[in-house]
Amino acid sequence: MNHPHEIVCQGYLELFANLTPERIAEFSRWVSEDVHFRDPFNDVRGLSKMQAILADMFERTDEPRFRVLEHRLGGDTGFVRWHFSARLPVLGKLNVEGVSRLQFNNDGLISEHLDYWDSAPIYLQLPVMGWVLRRLKGKMALP
Repeated sequence: MNHPHEIVCQGYLELFANLTPERIAEFSRWVSEDVHFRDPFNDVRGLSKMQAILADMFERTDEPRFRVLEHRLGGDTGFVRWHFSARLPVLGKLNVEGVSRLQFNNDGLISEHLDYWDSAPIYLQLPVMGWVLRRLKGKMALP
């Protein structure tokens, strides 16, 4: 028999891997109402705010897709390594690999989802800011 956190984690990851705008409401099955969700651009509390971020992702990008590469659970914490791809207006194809830390509450639901990934590739593709960051990166690199 799977541990309850494993069942929730599998359902949560399956939802991300097959996410569509119509399925965003299904997060209520796996996530607490007061979930803390953070990525490099957002830091919100509440299921409805997390769902709004995901809905916005579908409006701002084409073909967004999450692929789960691996996950580990220990006690009431989980870690997920994933790959995200999408097509962004102006910038083109985006490919990002990252890690998310999941925290489970006493009810077995996910109460915290904290993303850790490098947003620099997005900034490096921006016309003016990208030029500045590429120069800075070049100056900081080992010669």
